[in-house]
Amino acid sequence: MRPNLHIPDGFLAPEVSIALWIATAVVIGIALRRIATERTNAPARTVLMGIAGAFIFAAQMFNFPVAAGTSGHLLGGVLAGVLLGPWAGSIVMATVIGIQALLFQDGGLLVLGANIFNMGVIGTLGGSLVARATSEVFGGGRRGQFVGVGFAAWLSVMAAAGLTTLQLGISGTTDIGIGLPAMLGTHALIGVGEALITIGAIGFISASAPDILSARTSERGASAPRRIALGSVIALITVSLAALFASASPDGLERVAEDLGFLDQGQGPAFELLPDYTIPGLDGTVSTILAGAVGVAVVVVILLLLGRVAARRRSA
Repeated sequence: MRPNLHIPDGFLAPEVSIALWIATAVVIGIALRRIATERTNAPARTVLMGIAGAFIFAAQMFNFPVAAGTSGHLLGGVLAGVLLGPWAGSIVMATVIGIQALLFQDGGLLVLGANIFNMGVIGTLGGSLVARATSEVFGGGRRGQFVGVGFAAWLSVMAAAGLTTLQLGISGTTDIGIGLPAMLGTHALIGVGEALITIGAIGFISASAPDILSARTSERGASAPRRIALGSVIALITVSLAALFASASPDGLERVAEDLGFLDQGQGPAFELLPDYTIPGLDGTVSTILAGAVGVAVVVVILLLLGRVAARRRSA
């Protein structure tokens, strides 16, 4: 499984990687300070961060087929931003993408800043604004909300693909004039899947657990343990479905890299823990499910800890 738009080490020049590490570190630093000072229901937000992170991690394992033997999957930045707000959403996305790189060697460590920026920051910060503005244009309400999050989700994939191509071009990995049409053409279809999944997730939450959408401000609703348990079960079901039915076709970036002849510039990982979402020594579906379960658990624990630390800083 190679989730969409995870850049491997070797694709970006060192100076490009460093610049994006700095930009990402600044954004995440601001995000951590903001969630420590926002006037929200901190315990409920902390739980929702864990649930959202678990689902997005699991959903990113589910590659769906698109045209010409290419696959894509949910990025989740807009979904995180809509559920949690841009700052907490950015922390969720940084955690998910960081765990993918560290535990599963999915995306390089040297380019981790670029991957977080492209797939996480753009969707949560920019996507949240686009979703809100588009919803207002269409009159708000349920219809406006769906149009807003759908358009923002699609646009976030296109923006991530465009930024990735720009970074590859600056690094001398590919020609921007050739790479940009290829990347945008491929990811326009992947973005449709992103939009449909995001709309479906928001619609499901609105219909079955509307209190979650107000969890940042509401004191009512299901208890924290119940929410965490329910979210974890949904994430594990998603992991199982991904292990059984995910497309084995290359993702959008990998397909373009192969077609344009720069795939071999990617460098292998310096170490392997749970490579390619598998447990070493185990084969098949069970290995993928167990590896995914480990990822879900780690993401939930880290996000719950970060949320609680932020809450304590606010009360201090």
